[in-house]
Amino acid sequence: MPRGLVMVRKLKIRISRCCLAILLVSSLLTQTCGATMSRPNILLIMADDLGYGDLGCFGNSTLRTPNIDGLAKEGVKLTQHIAAAAICTPSRAAFLTGRYPIRSGMASRIETRVIIRTGASGGLPANETTFAKLLQQQGYTTGLIGKWHQGMNCESRNDHCHHPLNHGFDYFYGTPFTLVNECQPNKDPEMSVKLRATYWFYTQMGAVLVFTLVLGRTTGLFCVEWKVTAFVTSCGVLFFISWFANYGFLRYWNCIVLRDHIITEQPIKLENAASRIVKESISFIERNKQEPFLLFVSFLHVHTPCFTTEMFHGKSRHGLYGDNVEEMDWMVGKILAAVDKEGLRNNTFTYFTSDHGGFLEAREGIDQLGGWNGIYKGGKGMGGWEGGIRVPGIVRWPGMIPTNTVIDEPTSLMDIFPTVAYLAGASVPQDRVIDGRNQIALLQGEVKHSEHEFMFHYCGLYLHAVRWYHKESGALWKAHYVTPKFHPEGAGACYGKRMCPCSGESVTHHNPPLLFDLSHDPSEINPLSPGSEPLFNTLVNQFKRAVDEHRKTLTPVPEQLDVYNTIWKPWLQPCCGTFPFCWCDRESDMKA
Repeated sequence: MPRGLVMVRKLKIRISRCCLAILLVSSLLTQTCGATMSRPNILLIMADDLGYGDLGCFGNSTLRTPNIDGLAKEGVKLTQHIAAAAICTPSRAAFLTGRYPIRSGMASRIETRVIIRTGASGGLPANETTFAKLLQQQGYTTGLIGKWHQGMNCESRNDHCHHPLNHGFDYFYGTPFTLVNECQPNKDPEMSVKLRATYWFYTQMGAVLVFTLVLGRTTGLFCVEWKVTAFVTSCGVLFFISWFANYGFLRYWNCIVLRDHIITEQPIKLENAASRIVKESISFIERNKQEPFLLFVSFLHVHTPCFTTEMFHGKSRHGLYGDNVEEMDWMVGKILAAVDKEGLRNNTFTYFTSDHGGFLEAREGIDQLGGWNGIYKGGKGMGGWEGGIRVPGIVRWPGMIPTNTVIDEPTSLMDIFPTVAYLAGASVPQDRVIDGRNQIALLQGEVKHSEHEFMFHYCGLYLHAVRWYHKESGALWKAHYVTPKFHPEGAGACYGKRMCPCSGESVTHHNPPLLFDLSHDPSEINPLSPGSEPLFNTLVNQFKRAVDEHRKTLTPVPEQLDVYNTIWKPWLQPCCGTFPFCWCDRESDMKA
């Protein structure tokens, strides 16, 4: 063979080998980059009423939470993770939308501040955009397992205007309401006592008025036949409601389980609730493992009445509440094990938190039935004190964020909205204010400081406190404009009340505000003064400017939690059966 042809052939072989190597490298890079850049699954786990100090990884040495502690070791622990409200409904609305609840109408001026009946018309407005809706539009399969507490219906029993399926979730299994004592048989009633007393008072007043009008009609003093009829009808309805409340029918109205739009259990059987939430969560993961999914597991734990199954009952060192925390940790472990079993660990962004701090006023006799908020003052229902709004935050994403890391920068539950939107390749709405911040760069260590500067702490519609993070110096200040009155003095809770009020005679207004340096006084024990802090007046003025600027961004919206939207409306009451005798057990029927 001619020498030239041999050289050409050798050159071709070398080129072929080079091309093959390039193709192999390219393939490997494509696979690696594809795995890195592919949209991760999103697993969000939220406890209910869990205190900041109830977990081992956040300082508790007496409660056993190995699964949640392990999650923290495998990811990032957020020590300044802040809820936008210190009570369930508004906090969860902010979490879902990335917006302060006052912007969506989910903040209230009345004492309850939450949805207290499934037959009420208030709830998360249909024009609000949740992270579930954004991810659904990006092709994610979205599911919510557990507690909703954002309303049900608006005008009819079946319009489902506030339902999870109307807010971006493809699948829902859980309770539209929350746990209350009425949901557990033989517990002292929590809601019906107040409701019964209220309606019984109006019934008695109505009876007196009816008697007066009837007496006037029969004596010929005035003609009131239509008024008598109206009052008799009203009193009859009020008495009917009082009678139902007296005999515990609120349990049948409020404590229900839905699968999508279908009521499967009314009332809920708490002895099976924990296992069913775990089972449903695992089933959702198994069904959707081939495509990206968003799963929001919203626990009923550790809300009162802290119902705990036999396997964990009496096993902790902190009574019923401790038992409930340890059972919740077991539930977390089962769900994380399902993720691992399906080979999804490395491609799943996992997040754990609580909706707000522990419930200091929750008691059963002389025993505390709420959480422990560590070194932080206050608790659930208090708009500004750290104990009500500082919550545990944990994020795990293997290979993408560092392990066993602590971030002391201010972050918010509202940050989940823009963060998961970014991970899914979605754009946040540009037609409204989004208060959350995308924290991926902070979680990955690419930036050192949080984007949050001022954070506003509301109690219902009332601004109670503001925090200011000065990035350049690292200083963290907080100004309290309103604080609840604790009783007895120094106990840190509003004993004698179900929950601390936001306004009226039960709060103290501060002018100038109480000012704390959270960097050195996280327990908010020593308020600063012009004598102890040379920058006192400068700081107060800076807070005032920030509040003024913040209020300029607020626009009037319909209040979803006012008196009209929270009163019970029979025509909106979800009912499995013939109203008012609502009862069914389709869960047992399906097993049979």
